[in-house]
Amino acid sequence: MSELRSLATAGRYLSREECEALARRTLGFVGAADAARVNIGSGSRGNTRFAVNQASTGGDNYDTTVTVTAYAGRRSATSTTNQLDDASLRQAVQTAERLARLAPEDPEFLPELDAQRYEEGRNWSEATAALDPQGRADAVRAIAAPARQGGLLSTGYLDARVGATAVANTKGLVAYARATAAALTTTVRTADGTGSGWAGSAHHDWARIDAASLGARAAEKARASRNPAAVEPGRYTVVFEPTAVGNLVQFIANALAARAADEGRSFFSKPGGGNKLGMKVVDERITLLSDPFDADIAGAPFTGEGLPTRRSVWIENGVVRNLNYDRYWAQKQGVSPTASGGSLRMSGGSSSIDEMISSTPRGLLVTRFWYLRPVDQRTILYTGLTRDGTFLIERGKITRAVKNLRFNDSPVFMLNNVEALGTPVRVSASEDGGPGQAVLVPPMKVRDFNFTSLSDAI
Repeated sequence: MSELRSLATAGRYLSREECEALARRTLGFVGAADAARVNIGSGSRGNTRFAVNQASTGGDNYDTTVTVTAYAGRRSATSTTNQLDDASLRQAVQTAERLARLAPEDPEFLPELDAQRYEEGRNWSEATAALDPQGRADAVRAIAAPARQGGLLSTGYLDARVGATAVANTKGLVAYARATAAALTTTVRTADGTGSGWAGSAHHDWARIDAASLGARAAEKARASRNPAAVEPGRYTVVFEPTAVGNLVQFIANALAARAADEGRSFFSKPGGGNKLGMKVVDERITLLSDPFDADIAGAPFTGEGLPTRRSVWIENGVVRNLNYDRYWAQKQGVSPTASGGSLRMSGGSSSIDEMISSTPRGLLVTRFWYLRPVDQRTILYTGLTRDGTFLIERGKITRAVKNLRFNDSPVFMLNNVEALGTPVRVSASEDGGPGQAVLVPPMKVRDFNFTSLSDAI
């Protein structure tokens, strides 16, 4: 245990100096290529999984990969290795060069970027970098021990990552950034298996994740959700907790590609041609933006090509202000590429969840969704299931747990039917329990959300 602790505490990733030296050494082997780029990824990942109120598996791994992209005119190819000796690096370069000469020409070829200026990234936390196996075990114990004492069964997953990325090319571009990320999710069930509650959080700063609080919240939901009743599918007023909002709203961010909109393949395509820039598409209270230098949703300061990232407002007061332009489509359309860094922040309001519930004559409270799958990209229509805490609201009070329901609806429709918004919080919005992209959203009350069938799954 002590050896693993020292490795994790050391933060097993390459420093700026080490990355730059490795990039120079790799580019030094370039011979036949017209140009080349090196992408370096270096870092460690620690995880602990628990079930039946005890840790079940755990692991720590470390790796450094070097990916070489070589160009021969408008042709390119890549080769990747995690062997860092000179012979392996030379082989990776020569493989990329050889394959580049065989590849077809790229009609959308763009040359490598010249040297750029970068702002320092803000998604680094010493608390996360120092999180070791003992610290992960302590977090699991903070959930499992109270669950055991309360006659409940806790399961969950803790994922912590520490790493560095670097980009360098033969035109003098050099970029380096380090980052951390952590996520902790737990599902707590009653001994009879009829009640299930979930809670989770993700942040680059482990100090912002309270394991005991997550465990208590999941346990409370598990007890309250025992013996759920069936309700008729249909359109309901729904109070969504922040995780459920994040589960759905992130699909809007994923649909913002300018090229798809301009080519008529997207919700953001304008009928008759063009895109919806400048058009109102959701409630005027809604603003969606990405900002890699916002401490709450911090992301990477550059892309894999070495393009500096920047703040992008996608929807402002309900109106589409920007779409996501990659370098090729931006050049074709005569605009700047967006390079937003991938995080998402949504505006909020002042209503609490309790206030949303008390103002609802009849509706549902939804904790989260899972098994989310696309149905129609032109409307961003998705289907999925509620899970781990779905409750009936009657006359302003939660009256009982209900069976899970399948929905067919779009986050766009949802954001056009807003009745109340709460304070935005950082959520764990990915289905796999990992950190995923940084998502900060509010709880929300909406009308006419479409549930299509019941599910007997707990």
